[in-house]
Amino acid sequence: QVQVVESGGGLVQAGGSLRLSCTVSGSIVSINSMGWARQAPGKQREMVADIFSIGRTIYANSVKGRFTISRDTAKNTVYLEMHSLKPEDTAVYYCQTTAVVAGSTKLYWGQGTQVTVSS
Repeated sequence: QVQVVESGGGLVQAGGSLRLSCTVSGSIVSINSMGWARQAPGKQREMVADIFSIGRTIYANSVKGRFTISRDTAKNTVYLEMHSLKPEDTAVYYCQTTAVVAGSTKLYWGQGTQVTVSS
C-alpha cells in the first residue's frame, strides 16, 4: 500500500506565490521519480515538473523560470515552489511518483490539491 498526500494549495492573487508539498509513504523499496501534473477545467492533465532520483529536473515550458521543484529524499517528499502565478495556472495539482514496490515499478497519484489564481 502506497499513500501519496499533497498539501499547500489555495487561493492567491496573480503575481503571488504558493508552495505545494507531497509526501509518499508505504511499502516502498525505492523512488525513481516524483513530480507534479495539473488539470484545469475542461483540459487534459499536463506535466508541470518532475525530479528524478539522480536529481535531474524537467519543467513544462509554461512554468519554466517561475516554478521550482525540489525533493527531500530522506522524507520522500517533493515540493513545488510557484512564483509569479498567473490565472492560467489555476488547476488541480496532482503529485505523482514512480516507485519500486514489491519488485515492480509503478506509478502512483495523489488526490490533488486545488490552486486558484485570481486576476
